[in-house]
Amino acid sequence: MSEIHEHHTEEIIKLCLLAGRIMMESGAETYRVEDTMSRIAAAYGITETHSFVTPTGIIVSLKGSNPTQLVRISNRSTDLEKVARVNSISRQISNGELEIEAAHHSLEQLQASHLEFPIWIQILAAGIVSGSFLIMFKGIWADFLPAIIVGGIGYSSLLFIQHYTRVKFFAEFLASLIIGILSFQLVKVGYGFELDKIIIGSVMPLVPGLLITNAVRDLMVGHFVSGLSKGAEAFLTAFAIGAGVAVVFL
Repeated sequence: MSEIHEHHTEEIIKLCLLAGRIMMESGAETYRVEDTMSRIAAAYGITETHSFVTPTGIIVSLKGSNPTQLVRISNRSTDLEKVARVNSISRQISNGELEIEAAHHSLEQLQASHLEFPIWIQILAAGIVSGSFLIMFKGIWADFLPAIIVGGIGYSSLLFIQHYTRVKFFAEFLASLIIGILSFQLVKVGYGFELDKIIIGSVMPLVPGLLITNAVRDLMVGHFVSGLSKGAEAFLTAFAIGAGVAVVFL
């Protein structure tokens, strides 16, 4: 019976770690990850759990003789659809609708799935967002289409460079540099008019808005390690974007 209980507890730990890993890799807040793991463990009869979540790793320990386990977070992106689906699975677990094996299978399927929009839709959306931000920052309508073109090319450059280099800050620097060069050339040939507005609108899809929001929310609830690390990552991203644009004006 003791071996069965230990095996059962180990499966719960693995389930909690899998759920937490999916959420952290998809851009969830730290406190939401910890709360979800605690609720999953409580649904299977373990009410006392201890977890420590950072952007690069998750540590979970349950009450009893079972050892603490750690999972490494190496890739982070923004996929709120996965976060929502993990929350849905967590609610099903809390309602007693899923056994451990079924829940683990559902989470494994979710982890392997690709829920992102197609690349062409992402690029098109980035272009439209760029043009919309240009108007919001009191740019002229004559620069709306140039901002869409530059923003779309800049975002596609970011995706392309990230795919081959895997260095996030380098990709953001080069993407913003490309945006600055294209904007400058469009204004030079007379197709664009307000250089600053075109650049500002075009770099907005690169700005880490969700990362900044999560950093503030983590700091507000007392997760200082995660909040400061996410804030530092957001600062470095902003620096890379600003440096890429600044090179054009040198």
